[in-house]
Amino acid sequence: MITIFLVWGIVVAVCCYLWPIFGIRKRKMGEPPLENGLIPYLGCALQFGANPLEFLRENQRKHGHVFTCKLVGKYVHFITNPLSYHKVLCHGKYFDWKKFHFATSAKAFGHRSIDPNDGNTTENINDTFIKTLQGNALNSLTESMMENLQLTMRPPVFSNSKISAWVTEGMYSFCYRVMFEAGYLTLFGRDLTRQDAQRTHILNNLDNFKQFDKVFPALAAGLPIHLFKTAHNAREKLAESLRHENLQKRNHISELVSLRMFLNDTVSTFDDLEKAKTHLAILWASQANTIPATFWSLLQMIRNPDAMKAATEEVNKTLESAGQKISFEGSPICLNQMQLNNLPVLDSIIKESLRLSSASLNIRTAKEDFTLHLEGGSYSIRKDDIIALYPQLMHLDPEIYPDPLTFKYDRYLDENGKTKTTFYSNGLKLKYYYMPFGSGATICPGRLFAVHEIKQFLILMLSYFELELVESHAKCPPLDQSRAGLGILPPLNDIEFKYKFKHL
Repeated sequence: MITIFLVWGIVVAVCCYLWPIFGIRKRKMGEPPLENGLIPYLGCALQFGANPLEFLRENQRKHGHVFTCKLVGKYVHFITNPLSYHKVLCHGKYFDWKKFHFATSAKAFGHRSIDPNDGNTTENINDTFIKTLQGNALNSLTESMMENLQLTMRPPVFSNSKISAWVTEGMYSFCYRVMFEAGYLTLFGRDLTRQDAQRTHILNNLDNFKQFDKVFPALAAGLPIHLFKTAHNAREKLAESLRHENLQKRNHISELVSLRMFLNDTVSTFDDLEKAKTHLAILWASQANTIPATFWSLLQMIRNPDAMKAATEEVNKTLESAGQKISFEGSPICLNQMQLNNLPVLDSIIKESLRLSSASLNIRTAKEDFTLHLEGGSYSIRKDDIIALYPQLMHLDPEIYPDPLTFKYDRYLDENGKTKTTFYSNGLKLKYYYMPFGSGATICPGRLFAVHEIKQFLILMLSYFELELVESHAKCPPLDQSRAGLGILPPLNDIEFKYKFKHL
């Protein structure tokens, strides 16, 4: 036993001796300032993970707008000046934006690589998303979501006693339940042969989704899912429910899912379970950020009486001009894309809510050594290094957004009540000032549908319910920083609200 400890002691001592010589990257001429961190391999990961915003602000003060940090074995060049964002995107030919995203998907969801270059599939997944989530395809998707939201929200049987009763619930739990069920039905259709058991099936999937999503930040960081037994079992159950033999029993499946169901063996070498796991990736992408975004939009609107009043007036006016009548027993409300797009107040409420809660990390991998030309100078970038934008720095910049931590429902409205698109930094107009959905080639292809979903949810909440916070002056819960880099941060704790159906 003593010999074993002695051997391990020698190994550790040798590693500690060699680390400063071979394990620390040396900054070369023309490269950005470099932070290697003190911990081998991890580098600055612990400091970054504890509070990304403060970590980046501190390094920005120390090094300027461009600097490099070692994070979990990777060298990441952070570009923090929003005036340089468009310059970064102009270097697209030097970037491989797919490499990181495809690798993360494979690790987290358990399928083989979906990069056509790796030979498992010829499907261009981004083209599939654009084809089925934008343009004309968005019409049927939006219509289906509106119908499913009302199927989830409206009472199945009209009852005066139920209509008049207040219900108290955690707002995040409410948004999670409603948006998950409606979103699941919209993507994967309804089981018309087992309608009575359908909600139970979806609620079981909801529980499994929560268990899996809880460890997603660790999976994205590279930890194997087998370290998390409960999450692993939940993932496998979700995938099992999305096998094609199960989906074929459902009707009104979205074009996105149905198109991918019938990819034949000449397009993909994935077996049925692997295909199901790619469907799980789509489910996660459609829910993980939309649910917290919906929560923040609803909470901020209810907390702000002026926002609530302006939004209610806009919704009522829109429904009236569209000839839509609110009823529990009549036809469900139906608004088309044009009508949903013409809601500047709701648009501003959603944008402001996402500005305050988004913490996405926009990353690209360098395909080769090249020189990055920015507003303040040029920098040498090495092959396989990562270029990163962290828009939360911009979203909370007081020069761009005065009083940045305060929710202002009309921040994105101009003096005429139309959508405001002009924001400045250092006296210069910004091309990019709002980036919760990413940018350039990595921008979320489902962003239009996500905003429509949130608008539809808010419209229905204002139309069907009376809404109150249990504590009228409740503060916003803090953001869950453990998910920084993944998109919209959820609340660290839930907040209770009351709702009851209106007397229509």
